[in-house]
Amino acid sequence: MYNPFSLENKTILVTGASSGIGRAIAIECSKMGAKVIISARNEERLNETLSQMSGAGHSIIVADLNNENDRKNLIEQLPTLDGLVNCAGLTKTLPFQFMNADALESVMNVNFTAPTLITASLIKKKKLTKGSSIVFISSVSGVFVGGSPAGSIYSASKGAVNGMARNMAIDLADKNIRVNCVNPGMIDTAIFDEGVITAEQLEEDRKRYPLKRYGKPEEVAYAVIYLLSDASAWVTGSNLLIDGGYTLN
Repeated sequence: MYNPFSLENKTILVTGASSGIGRAIAIECSKMGAKVIISARNEERLNETLSQMSGAGHSIIVADLNNENDRKNLIEQLPTLDGLVNCAGLTKTLPFQFMNADALESVMNVNFTAPTLITASLIKKKKLTKGSSIVFISSVSGVFVGGSPAGSIYSASKGAVNGMARNMAIDLADKNIRVNCVNPGMIDTAIFDEGVITAEQLEEDRKRYPLKRYGKPEEVAYAVIYLLSDASAWVTGSNLLIDGGYTLN
C-alpha cells in the first residue's frame, strides 16, 4: 500500500528515548518500518522502550550527553543514518534572580550544546546520508511564547535550539540534509506523576488550551515521522507548532 510517510529502509537515531516523548518517537518510528537506534543514560528504561517497539533490528546505546566521552562513544558506534531526532532534554525551575552558572550550564549542555555537537560530528564523519533529516524537539517556550515563571533557562535553551536549527538548514542544504524543529506545547507525560503540581492546578492550566487538553507523546511522534519521511522532502528550516491552539491566546 502506498504510504508517503513510510520509514522503511531508514535507520534513525533517537536520543532521550528512555521515556516520554523520546520513547513515543522511537516506538512510532519502529511501527513505520524504521530501524531505530535509541540512546539515553538509563539502560533499564531504554530496554523498556525497546520491548515496546515493533519489528526487529533495533538497538540501544547508553550515553550521558553531558559526558564528552559518552558522546564520542555514541558517534563511533553509530552506522550511517537516514534520520536523527535530538530529543534528550532537561528542565530546571529557577527564578531568574537565583540564576547561577551551574544551573545554566547543566540545562544548556543537554538541551543545546550536546545535540549541536553530536550533529556536527555526524556531519563531519559523513554518518548522515544525503537526503537525510535532522529533527530537534524544541518547545513553544522561548520560541512562540515567553515560557512559564521560573523557566527562563529552559526557554533560553529552546530559543537557542531553534536559532541553530534554522541556520543549520541553510548550511546543510547543499548536502541535501534537512533540519527542522518540532515545537510542542504541554505534553502529558510522567513528569506530572511526581506530585509537584496538583490535579487542580493541572486542570486549570488545561483551560488555557483551546482544545482543552494537553498533547499526547505520540502526537508529537507523528509530526516527527512526517519530518523524517520523504513526505517532507521539500521542508527544511521549519518550526512545526503542535500546541492544541495554546499560542492563539
